[in-house]
Order: sequence, then structure tokens, then C-alpha cells
Amino acid sequence: MIRFLNKISSIIILCCIFCAVKHVVAQDSQADLDSLNSDVLYEKGVALRFQRPNQSITLLEKAHKNFLIVGDTLKAIKALLEMPYQYGQKVDYAKTYDGLWLALFLADDIDNQAIKATIYTRLGRLYSFYKKEEKALEYLNTALEINKDLISKNEVDTSILVQNYYLFCATYRELDKPNLAKKYLDSCFLNYKNSNEIIFKSYLKFEKSFILTKEERYNEALEIMNEIEPWFIENRPSYLVLVYTYWGDIYGNQNNLKESEKYFKKAIETSVKYNSHLDFSILVHERLANLYVSKGNYKKAFASQSIAKELDTQFFDSRSLVNRPLLEIKDEFRLEKERQEKLIQKQRLEQLEQEDKISFLQRIILLGALVFTLIIAFVYVLQIRAKHKVEKALIRRNKELEIQKSKELLELKNKELATSALQLVEKDEFLKDIKNKLKGENGNIQTDEINRVLKSISHSNQNNWEEFKLRFTQVNEDFYKQVTTRYPKLSQADQKICALIKLNFSSKEMARLLGISVESVHTTRYRLRKKMGLDRSVNLEDFIANI
Repeated sequence: MIRFLNKISSIIILCCIFCAVKHVVAQDSQADLDSLNSDVLYEKGVALRFQRPNQSITLLEKAHKNFLIVGDTLKAIKALLEMPYQYGQKVDYAKTYDGLWLALFLADDIDNQAIKATIYTRLGRLYSFYKKEEKALEYLNTALEINKDLISKNEVDTSILVQNYYLFCATYRELDKPNLAKKYLDSCFLNYKNSNEIIFKSYLKFEKSFILTKEERYNEALEIMNEIEPWFIENRPSYLVLVYTYWGDIYGNQNNLKESEKYFKKAIETSVKYNSHLDFSILVHERLANLYVSKGNYKKAFASQSIAKELDTQFFDSRSLVNRPLLEIKDEFRLEKERQEKLIQKQRLEQLEQEDKISFLQRIILLGALVFTLIIAFVYVLQIRAKHKVEKALIRRNKELEIQKSKELLELKNKELATSALQLVEKDEFLKDIKNKLKGENGNIQTDEINRVLKSISHSNQNNWEEFKLRFTQVNEDFYKQVTTRYPKLSQADQKICALIKLNFSSKEMARLLGISVESVHTTRYRLRKKMGLDRSVNLEDFIANI
């Protein structure tokens, strides 16, 4: 009894020590986890997602929380987008669904279109797993349109479209629509670049193998499978679940049931080994069941079908505890997003209406200001034109007055000249009369004295003419210059006649002033007309007056 109690005591002590050590180790592990910064946590989580999916999720969740704390929303979203892969491997689509809608909610806050496109592609694929074709294609098309818009703005390269087209191709493969799958696969190859790290070419070749199988080109399909298997073994071994399944289909279509069974079993083994694509293993078991029926092995067929039914109930039936929240209408993030979108649209509509009112008011004010400015400018131009008109009229009036004044002054001086000329005529007549009387006188006046007086009188006559000419040219300077310039061959006598005609002297007055007969004046006028080259129809007085 004592020995038994001692053993019990020893076991209890060992258990206590083990629990204590485990607790300390757990605390140390948590402390180590907390000591890592967010970027390191994220990188480690991504690195472990294939080998240790559970630890990967823990690291990514911690990184996501830390990124949110420091306000780095973009990195927090990226951490969220890494987790659905692990959830999907375990067919925990409820958490995948919640994670994607949370990521979309955060992406809306920072308005990152590229991230939103990625999220919509994941949502489209998630709905395709449940055969919700319409909803799946809606989200995939939304992602495609976003990326096309980003390409048009030169924000991303055209190679980004490869991912969109690939997901369309994979979706149509699952929906067993090879013609549509081929269409999008062709688009993948058209836009593919060797530097593309989003979708590796082995994935595209896998899709091509499926299409070739549907086209009954089995040998070509098998060649592709043999070509891509090494790459998946090295880089993505968990994806071999799909590769081996469709490989088995090729042999099944060739009635090579042995090879077909071999690859179906390899697909199940790979799924178990990497704990991945558990949902797809349902299809593999169903294929095996059909294969065993073809071979007549109904026992194995029943076993495979039972496993398939159990897995289907576990992962896709509405009674599944894991997926019940997804199948029920409890997508709070989507409802919240829709509510916020409606609120934003309403606010945006109100803002646009307000902006329209403000814009309309601004246009009215601008139009009013423009009209007012045009009116002011028009009035100003009218004032300037009126001012210029008045100034021009004033200048013209002043010129007219100056011209009139000049004419009046010229007429006055010409009258003075005419008066002076008449006085000279009277004086000359008087002196001529004296001269005649002296010549006929027989008094005591000496002959020499008489001759001297006569000579003085003749000289005085000449001086009187020179004085008249000087005064005439001063008053009619322009006329005199034009006459001498235009008619340089005119004699002194001709110039005298021109001057007297300018002063409106008659022929008789000219004869008296010049001391010649009226006939001599007419002769001189006739010669003057010839020298000036005037026609008989031209009036000499008018012609000279206009010079």
C-alpha cells in the first residue's frame, strides 16, 4: 500500500513538473513571438504556410493585429489575404469568408483599388467552390474591370491580367465548361511575361492539360503532366492533389484503369500528407468509387463513396459546424459594407447637388460679372470714341479757322498790296505828268537839272516796282515759289503779270501800273498762256488763282 502511494506521489510530482515546464516553455514561446516585429512575423507566417499551416495562421494573425496598432492598414490587409489559403486547405470557408470581407472593409478605408481587385478575385473563387456561378463570375468580373482601369491609368502592368484570366479559366474548369476555360487560357498566354511571379507558367500548363483532355488529345495532355510534375513537387507539392486527380482522369478516359487508380490514390495521399485540398479529396473518392464500379469491385466502390459522402457532409452540408455561419445569412461585413456604400453614395449625391448649386451660382456670378465688365468696356469705348470724335472735330475746326484766318490775312495783305500798287500807279502817273510838263517847259530851269530830276524819277519808278515785288513775295511766298519752279522760263515781265493777275488787277490797271498800253498787256497775257502751255478753254485768272 505504501509502495503504491509512493508511486502515485511520484507520478503526481512528475506531472506537476511537466506542466510547469510546459507553461514556462509556452510563456517563453509567447514572449519570443511578442518580441518579433510585425514584418518578421509576416515573413515567417508566409514562409511556413505550406509546411506548418497552423503556426503560419498564428504568426499572420499576430502580424495583422500589430500592423493595425501601428496604423499600417495596407500590410494588415496583406496579412489577412495570406490566411485564407490556410483556412481553405482545411476547408474552413467561414473564416476565409470573414477574413476576405474584413480585408475588403479595410481596403475601402484606404481606397486601394489594386488590393480590392485581389480581394474580389478571392471572393469569386470562394463562391465558385459552392457552385454559386453567378455570384462567382460577378466578383471575378469586378476584379477584372478594376485592373483594366488601373492599366489605363498606367498604375499597373498588363501582366496583372494574367491572374484574372487564370482564375476565370480555373472557375470554368471546375464548372466543367472547357470552351470558356480555353478562351480565358488563351488570354493568359497573350498577356503572360516571363517575369510574371503572380501566376507561374506551370499553372497555365495544368489548365491546358485539362482542356486537351476534354478535346480527347490525351497523349498531349500526358506530356504536359509529366513536364509540370517536377516543378510542383519542388515548389507547390500540395497542388499535386489536383494534378494527380486530373492525371488519373486522363488514364480513365483511355480505359487505363490501373494507372487511373494509381494517380487517384496518389492525389489522396498528397492531400493527407500536406493536409490540403481536403474539399477536393471528395471528388477524388467519388472518381475512385466510379472506377471500382467499372472494375466490378463494389466493396471498394461502396467504401470510397461512403468516405466521399462523409467528407461532403463535413465540409459542405448545412449541418457542418465549420461552414454553417457561411451558409446562413450572417455576412456582417458585407452588410456593413453595403450600408456604408449606400451612406457614402447618399452623402456623395448630396455633395454633388451642393456642388452643382454652388457651381450654378458661380456661373451666374461669373456671367453677371462678365456682362457687367462688357457693359463697362462698351461704355468706356463709347466715351473714348466720343472723346476722339470731339477732339478730331476740334482739331478740324481749329485747322479750318487757321486756314480761314490765313486766307483772310492773305486777302487783307493782298488788298494792302493792291492798294499800294494803285498808289504806286497814281504816283507814277503824277510823276509822269510832272515829267511831261518839265519836258515842255522853257523857263529858267537848267537842262542838266531837269535831266537829273527826270533820271531820279525813272529810278524811283524802278525802286517802287522792286519794293512791290518784295512785299508780294513775302505775302505770297508759296505762290511765287511754285510759279518760278514750275515755269522757270518766265521773264520778269511775265512774273509781274502773274502777280497782278493774282491780285485780281484788270488789264487796264495793269497797263497803268506797268506804263504800257492795254494792247501790250493783252499781248503779254497771250505770250504768258503759251509759255505756261495752257489751252484756250482754260481761264488764266482761275488758273493763277489756284496756284
